[in-house]
Amino acid sequence: MYPCGHCRAVAVGPDGRCAACGTYQQQLQQPPGPPQQPSVPPQAQPMPGGYPAAPPMGMPAGGVDLRRGLSTTLVALFGLALPALIFLLVARSGQFSVIGDMLDAVEGKPVSVTQKDLDDADDMFTAAQVLYSLLTVAIAVVWAIWFRRLRLNAEAFAPGQHRFGSGWAAGSWFTPVVNLWFPKQIANDIWRASSPQGPHAANRGLLNGWWITWIVALVTNAVGGIRYNLLRGKVEGDDYSPSASEAKSDIESLHSILAFDMFAIVIFIAAAVLALLLVRQITALQEQRASLPPQMAGPAPYGMPSPNPYGSPAPGPAPYGAPQMPPTPPPGQPGQQYPPYGQG
Repeated sequence: MYPCGHCRAVAVGPDGRCAACGTYQQQLQQPPGPPQQPSVPPQAQPMPGGYPAAPPMGMPAGGVDLRRGLSTTLVALFGLALPALIFLLVARSGQFSVIGDMLDAVEGKPVSVTQKDLDDADDMFTAAQVLYSLLTVAIAVVWAIWFRRLRLNAEAFAPGQHRFGSGWAAGSWFTPVVNLWFPKQIANDIWRASSPQGPHAANRGLLNGWWITWIVALVTNAVGGIRYNLLRGKVEGDDYSPSASEAKSDIESLHSILAFDMFAIVIFIAAAVLALLLVRQITALQEQRASLPPQMAGPAPYGMPSPNPYGSPAPGPAPYGAPQMPPTPPPGQPGQQYPPYGQG
C-alpha cells in the first residue's frame, strides 16, 4: 500500500489518496452553490424525554483533542519546578561551602566549622530535595498523559506513519534502557506529523536541544550519585579509621562530588526551561495543523514530472462502462486511431 500523495498517510482509495484527502478533493471539485441566506444557527435536536441534546464540545472533527488542560498544567508545574531547582542549587551550594570550610580547617587555615553548620546545611538540602521530588512525580504523571495525547493527535494527522503505538508514548518514559531513545523517536514522529509546513519542513531545533540537555542532565546526575554512594559507603564502614592524609583526601572527594552535582542541577534547570518552551510550541503546532486542510506532497526531484496540481483529479480507473484512455504509442511511432466507443 502506497502513501497518500498529499499528506503521506496510507492511501486507501484507487485515486492514490487517503480518505481525508479524497473527501477534501471532492469538495474542491464541486461547483460552488448559491450564496447562503443568513439564518438562525441550527438548534440541537431534542433527545427522548424532552431534553435538548448538548452540542459536541472539546473534540474537533477528525479525532484531534486540542483541549489545553494538560499543557496548561505542565506549564504551571514547570514554572514551579524552576524555583524549586534554584532552591535545590542554593541548598547544595550551602553544603559545598561548609565542606570547603572543613577542608580549609584540615589544611590548618583559621576557619571554624561546627557540627551545627553541617546539620543546618544538610537539613536545608533535604527540604529542597523533598519539595523538588514531589514536583517531579507530578510532572512525570502529567507529562506521560500529555505526551500520549500528542501521539493520538499525530495519528489523526498522519495515520500509519509512526514507529510506535500510543501505549509506548506513555510507557517508554518509565521503561529502563529504552527510555534513552524511544521517547525521542516518538517525539520526532509527532513533530513531523504536527508541522503545519509539512513533515520535511519541520524544524526540530528546540526538540533536539531539549532532548540533548535532558540526557546530559540524567547522565551527570547518575554519575554524581554513584560517586557519592561509593564515598558514603567507604566513610560509613565499620573499619573506617583514616589517617590525616586519607581524611583530607575524602573531604576533597566530597567537595568535588558536590561541585559536580551543582553542575547537574544547572543542566536540569536548562532542561526544565526548554521543556516548558517545548510544551508551548508543540501545542501551538498541533492547533495550527488541525486548522489546515490536508497537505500537498512535497516538490518532485529535479528532472522528474511534478504531481497533479492541487485540486485536480488524480488519474485512476475509468468508471464502469466509460471508455478507457488509449495507450500512448512508443516514441518515434505514429499514433493509432481508435474507433469511437461502441464501434469497431
